[in-house]
Amino acid sequence: MDKEILEQYIDACELIKETERDIQRVKKQRKTIVQDRVRGSMSEFPYAAQSFSIHGMVYTAVREPGELAAYERLLEERKARAEEIKVQVEAWLNMIPLRMQRITRFKYFEGLSWGEIAIRLGRNSTADGIKMEYRRFLENN
Repeated sequence: MDKEILEQYIDACELIKETERDIQRVKKQRKTIVQDRVRGSMSEFPYAAQSFSIHGMVYTAVREPGELAAYERLLEERKARAEEIKVQVEAWLNMIPLRMQRITRFKYFEGLSWGEIAIRLGRNSTADGIKMEYRRFLENN
């Protein structure tokens, strides 16, 4: 597993959340229906009053409905790529030794320092020892 992908994991998780909010916002824009009533009278005799209902969709962010659908597809693609990275990292995590899983979670997911990781692991662990052990593990895998 590449160290860069591990670092992208947190960003991928956050990007998924942000993109889901964007998708919901776009869907809400697509479903905005505006209704109004217009009253008037005929221009000729008998001048009878008439009432008309007007309703339609509002597209505020993008002028054309097709552009809104294209934007939504773009957001879905962005979310899919982020989910792909997330799945890769989680599949890799399930295959490595438990100690390395813990170290990886502490370092990349919780953002702890090597010293804090050593304290969490216990068993007379030192920051430098954990760091070297993890570095060797990444180089060999």
